[in-house]
Amino acid sequence: MAGVVPDLHVGRKLGNGHFGEVFLGEDGVHGEVAVKVLSRQPNYQDDEWLMYKAEFLGEAQNLSKARHRNVVQVFSIEELPDGISIRFCMALCSGGSLQGRFDAGPMPLIEVRKVATEVAIGLDALHVRGMLHRDIKPGNILIDGAGVALLGDFGLVTDKLILGYGSQAGYSDHIAYEVWIGNGTSAKTDIWALGMTLYRLLHGKSWYEECPAPRATISNGGFADTLRWLPHIPKAWRRVIRRMLNDDPGLRYQTATQVLNALSGLPTPSWSTSVTPGLVRWEQLTGDRMKVVEWTRHSPRKHEWKAWSEPVGKAGRCKTLGKSDGVIGQNQALKELDAFFCA
Repeated sequence: MAGVVPDLHVGRKLGNGHFGEVFLGEDGVHGEVAVKVLSRQPNYQDDEWLMYKAEFLGEAQNLSKARHRNVVQVFSIEELPDGISIRFCMALCSGGSLQGRFDAGPMPLIEVRKVATEVAIGLDALHVRGMLHRDIKPGNILIDGAGVALLGDFGLVTDKLILGYGSQAGYSDHIAYEVWIGNGTSAKTDIWALGMTLYRLLHGKSWYEECPAPRATISNGGFADTLRWLPHIPKAWRRVIRRMLNDDPGLRYQTATQVLNALSGLPTPSWSTSVTPGLVRWEQLTGDRMKVVEWTRHSPRKHEWKAWSEPVGKAGRCKTLGKSDGVIGQNQALKELDAFFCA
């Protein structure tokens, strides 16, 4: 087990999570660190707490061995004298998690591919060591001071805890089909969760929450075919993510290395995207002109869109690039926008 770091000083709180509170800390060896304190919840029965504590402490050896550039390093783990808390000290990622980026809206394709690549490299390192993450989501992808993405909070969820944890912590959307029907986790369930994470980062919170709740449909099967895509997402991205989310583990990518190979060839057109209830807007700077696409969603059945380019920083005229023939239905709008972005 990782040893206890001496002279650990715990400072201000950085945030809360399902498993406990996170504080800024400092020790004489690593300087500034993140300190996570996991405490017994009031609703835990004695046997539940003992099971959780034993399983978590049993993972401590694995946590201390997971040393990789794309995995948050755990420096120490200890059970506190109060008998109801576990504390672990880990590397501080000053860029925070991707939860805020997801909440803010769709991330650019180039940024999602970079994050996905770095996370897949870290995930491959865990899998090679025989470890599973079981909790891949935007909030557990952390960004360090150099802008590199790292996997954090691995090893906290076990097969015995995953369904209950998912229901309580809002992680249900990331639990693979086979887990819902009674099978255990595997490297391929981590790949499933990474696929869901990429879908969420590409679309942002507003669009994601407009769609039917995945937790209500995943266990019924066929979830990958129900995904609603923003029209600027290239077909190649859709194929990769649908494969990651296939119900049949044997038809997914089998390893994180295979995911990396798939990611390497994905296109990254440079659209910035914003989503609000009534409007989706895209912008792309090309030389000295800005391309703009606006999709106005008047109601569920009334939509229209238009696209144009305009000069940036100098006089000039706007050029129409495309538009709908007045107000049209949602399916027609999506079809036309898909064709526009594919052109």
